[in-house]
Order: sequence, then C-alpha cells, then structure tokens
Amino acid sequence: MATQFLMPSKNIMGAGALDLAYDDIKAQGFKKILIVSDEGLKGAGIIDLVVKGLKDKGIESAVYSGTKPNPTTKNVEEGLEILKAEHCDAIISLGGGSPHDCAKGIALVAANGGKINDYEGINKSAKPQLPLIAINTTAGTASEMTYFCIITDESRHIKMAIVDAHTTPLLSVNDPELMKGMPKSLTAATGMDALTHAVEAYVSTAATPITDACAVKAIELIHKNLRDAVNDGANMHAREQMAYAQFLAGMAFNNASLGYVHAMAHQLGGFYDLPHGVCNAVLLPHVQEYNAKVAAGRLKDLAACFDIDTRAMSDEEGAKALIAAIRTLSQDVGIPAGLKDLGAKEEDFTILAENALKDACSFTNPRKGDEAEVIAIFKAAF
Repeated sequence: MATQFLMPSKNIMGAGALDLAYDDIKAQGFKKILIVSDEGLKGAGIIDLVVKGLKDKGIESAVYSGTKPNPTTKNVEEGLEILKAEHCDAIISLGGGSPHDCAKGIALVAANGGKINDYEGINKSAKPQLPLIAINTTAGTASEMTYFCIITDESRHIKMAIVDAHTTPLLSVNDPELMKGMPKSLTAATGMDALTHAVEAYVSTAATPITDACAVKAIELIHKNLRDAVNDGANMHAREQMAYAQFLAGMAFNNASLGYVHAMAHQLGGFYDLPHGVCNAVLLPHVQEYNAKVAAGRLKDLAACFDIDTRAMSDEEGAKALIAAIRTLSQDVGIPAGLKDLGAKEEDFTILAENALKDACSFTNPRKGDEAEVIAIFKAAF
C-alpha cells in the first residue's frame, strides 16, 4: 500500500536556530509578516525579540498576541482581521501548540476563504495556506511541523480536528534557548504530550517502518531527558534532547496519525478548557491498557525504550511493563493522578465519548470501540 511522508521542507534545530532562521525568512521576500503568539510570550519579551530580529533584516511585522491556551474560532477571526488590516503576506507562529494551531487556522482561511469551521475533518481545503514559519518555544506538541490544526469551536464546546496537508508550515524552528524559561508544569505536560504522540503513532493502524523508527527514538529520548528538563530548566542538554524528541514524535504521528488518547483529550479540552498535554498524560496508560487486547506485542516493543528487559516476558507482560513505566514517569514529573483532579465530571462522559468517536484521531486507534467502551476508559481515568 502506498503511503506518504509529510513535514516542512526545511527545519532548523538546536541552539542558535532562531538566528539562522532570519536569513531564511528574509530570502523569501515577504513584505510584512503577522506574528501570532500569546500574552505569556509577550510578557516574557519573546515577541519583541522576534520583532527586532525581523526588523534587523529589513522585514516589517504586525502582532496578534491574543491566542488562548486552547485556541478558539474567535482567535482565528481576530488574527485574520489584523492580517488583512496590516496587509501581511506571511505568518510567523511563535510559541507552543496553541499559537501554531491558531496561526494555521488564520493562514488556511486567508488562502481559502470562509470560516475555520469549514475545514473540520481531513483535507477539506482547496489551496495551500498563506506561507507559515513556525518558531517553537515548547517541547511537546510538534505543531510547528505537522499538518494537524486543533481549534475549539466555542459554540459547540468541541475541539475541531483539522487534518490538512495544506496546513504544513514552510519552515520550522526549534531553538532550545527559547525553551529554557518554560515552568516545570509546562515542561512536564508538553513532554508527556510528546510521549503520547510517539506511543499512539507506534500502535496506529497507519504506522510504517519510517514512523516506527521516529517513534522509538523519540520515546528513548523522552525517557532519558524529560525528568532532567523538568527538574532543571536550565539544563540545555536535556532541553535540546527534548526538542529533538518532540520533533521525532511529530514526524511519527504526522504520518501515522494518533488514536483514542488524543480523540478523548480533545473533548476534555474543548468541554472544560483543560491543558491538552495533561489530559493526554492522564489518559495514556488507560487507553493503552484497552489497546493491549490487540496490540500487546507492539506495546512490548516500546518497553525496551524505557530500558526494560523484556526478553523473558510474554507480549502481555511486556505491555504491562511499558504501561507501568509510563505511569512512573508521569508521577515523577508531577502529572495529576486522574481526571477528577482536573475537574472533569462523570455525568459528562456520555457526550464526551460520543464526540471522541467522531474525532479524526480515533480512526487509526488499533482497537475499535463503541461508546460504552470509551465511557469505561474515561471512568478508569477518573
């Protein structure tokens, strides 16, 4: 069966990557660029840093810094208004997954018209988005290099999964110098998000040898470096290795897709406005316990990434060892124990499960469930 492998045409990695990127941006000949970011990075002076870097290269810019942690349809509309008013011909997304997704939404609608809701689902657009350069400041979502765009429809309280090859950024930038200011909680949540990407991609029904290789290396790096990155944010080796890990995990899931963890986490985020990485971390072991009925051998493979000797184990024993290692890592980096701690409510599980099964990420989960089974997973994670 023929497969495809998508990612930005150029990706700049490592300390000093941002400085190198300015020359690439200048070479594109853009007249004015909209920077899409959030208030946190504005307060930290990161937006001003990029504005100055562009100005030093003779590039004008405008700023939209109103992106919410779970970007909304309103965020896309607000950013689009500034883009048009300032006559911008390209976009820079600056931040983590939220600004990247918001920028993708703006860029897609700018090129194709209509509203971002029109593009919910898989490959609904007709034309490539406006040129997008994604500058990453976290190590988790990999949105800077994927064609996934998640936007909250505020009217329905649902996170829309927009999976569209036309949202792939032109250039991605991962400079760990921009990540050293991340607080422990964000470092932990984004790191567990990256782990979820890699695990879900590996057990996905669309996995290939290429995505497998990316997922395995990502998990190895996360196991070896996430605790250090959380405990010492100034540890630049750990920061850089986590930047590589999340990028590799992005390469994996961008081409193998995901599963029930993300499909369910999207509903929690849209319904309660909860942090995506934390929801993934809480759900990950429970969904893999469910998946182990059909994917125990694949899960056993991943136990070796945690330095677990599985040679004498059955597939089922290896899968249990992996899940236990995931739980230990999650606890070590301070992830809450269950959904109850996040404010979720059992009475909402029916609608959450119903919507999760409609989410595009659910289509490649290795075990196909019904509403009752997804509700049971939610309850187990409660």
